[in-house]
Amino acid sequence: MSGTTTPRDARAADVPLQRERGSARGRSERRGADGGGAYGDGAYGGGADRWAVLVVLCLSLLLVALDATILHVAVPAVTEDLRPSAIELLWIVDVYPLVAASLLILFGTLGDRVGRRRVLLLGYGLFAAASAVAAFAQDPHVLIAARALLGVGGAMIMPATLSILRQIFPERRERALAIGIWSAVAAVGAAIGPLLGGFLLEHFWWGSVFLVNIPLMALCLPVGRRLLPESTGDGDGPWDVLGALMAAFGLFGVVLGVKRVGGGEAVFHPATLGPLLVGAGLLALFVRRQRRRTHPLVDLRMFARPAFGTSVGCIVLAMLALVGLELIATQYLQLVLGLSPLETGLRMVPLTVAAMAAGLFGSRMLQRFGPRTMVALGFALTAAAVLSLTLMGEHDRPGLLATAFVLLGFGLEITLFGAYESMLSESPAEQAGGAAAIGETSYQLGAGIGIALLGSVMNAAYGPGVSAVPGVPSDAARAAGHSLGEAYEVARRLGGPDGRALRDAARDSFVHGLHITLLASAALLLFGALAALRLPRTMECESASAVVPCDSAAPTADGIPGQQTRARAPITAKPSA
Repeated sequence: MSGTTTPRDARAADVPLQRERGSARGRSERRGADGGGAYGDGAYGGGADRWAVLVVLCLSLLLVALDATILHVAVPAVTEDLRPSAIELLWIVDVYPLVAASLLILFGTLGDRVGRRRVLLLGYGLFAAASAVAAFAQDPHVLIAARALLGVGGAMIMPATLSILRQIFPERRERALAIGIWSAVAAVGAAIGPLLGGFLLEHFWWGSVFLVNIPLMALCLPVGRRLLPESTGDGDGPWDVLGALMAAFGLFGVVLGVKRVGGGEAVFHPATLGPLLVGAGLLALFVRRQRRRTHPLVDLRMFARPAFGTSVGCIVLAMLALVGLELIATQYLQLVLGLSPLETGLRMVPLTVAAMAAGLFGSRMLQRFGPRTMVALGFALTAAAVLSLTLMGEHDRPGLLATAFVLLGFGLEITLFGAYESMLSESPAEQAGGAAAIGETSYQLGAGIGIALLGSVMNAAYGPGVSAVPGVPSDAARAAGHSLGEAYEVARRLGGPDGRALRDAARDSFVHGLHITLLASAALLLFGALAALRLPRTMECESASAVVPCDSAAPTADGIPGQQTRARAPITAKPSA
């Protein structure tokens, strides 16, 4: 009948659209010096090669995650050897995450233009060279410069690992498994950093915490050069150098200001407020510039997709609620319960094991429950774990602590897993580097803001309890109000009944502040659970004819259910016979 369109006619009419999509995606995924761009059914469409690539990517991420925490235990040894000033010591610790967070968007989008493999390999080389300089530094300024170069290398590596993973696993179910492994490795790296650093310091000098990077990078560089596929984005238009610099300096200013607030500096201090205002202004100009450009550095229209914008928001909320809490919990274990650094690390093992398990089983959970339920459930479990920790007081309760840490690790990991997977699946393949950089930047910003926000809550609840202890001079009380560790030092100098009174008051106030901070963190997590309700209900995969749930069969060309097709696999137009 002339007025009726049959399913076969609809499919025929859809062929030009499929070919247009195929040409756009084909351009982005067929480029590469090694011919490794055809990820759909080519060299990385099957077999073990892509899983070997995943091993290389995970090893790269492990080193970057290790370097973010391994230096913490070496700070006393560095202080004794190099004698840095307080400001120099602060920069030694903070310059690595500060530089890395600032450059993620720059190098993520640069990889989309010049090649993700190329940027990743350059990051390997720079990371190894900077590690060697840091290990043998004889001056605080040399160590600061080396740590800054490590941040540059880390910014090259982090988004490239996730964007290459996006390319070599086009089928969404397999990609979910790969992201689970990737996220589990990140959790392991951050957790074992202090333990590995403590072991190295017991047997070697402080520079060994940097030297451990060199043999692993020496392995990654040739293996990665051989195995890693090259890929770029669509390559249309020039790369926006000015926009990249605006993003880098804007993020640097915002992160620097947030870190100063988290370190206890006044918000309205010129050295804090200045970077915050300048950074925020540059980021606002960056957003305005990207919206006006025909070929933007970052396609901000991705945020108009509910799944992408919500996923980024969930990453920020998860880190905002938990990173500051982690630092406070470490102080609680050591200063209130009196555990050694090694005992503190061992108490965190259940959290790490639970996070690993969640990463490895997350793909099955995502297919079964879908992104909305999984992320909301993760937030709810984490909030329950945080609330249960309010039962902790001045006496050790190891069973309660272990149970709460298991729930915390599992809940946090499935939250971040579901959010990262949804964010990456919603981004176009040709902008995988930019999307990965946005995810990593939101992670870093959430962590920095969390330290500042929860640290402020903690200080507001802790300070009044030590401000008016009978028999303690006002200047000593002010010093004790800075932190529990400083309060213990002041109490030791005072000695006698006044010192004991100050010590007891400081410990009681810290526990009270911890409970208030836990409640604030739980409120943020519950807000995250509500925000996660905007995510898709099911995990959807694309086929040539329909978008279907990943756990169901897609219709074939004849309308008969068949096997599941690849998610967002490139659709290439072949000439007709």
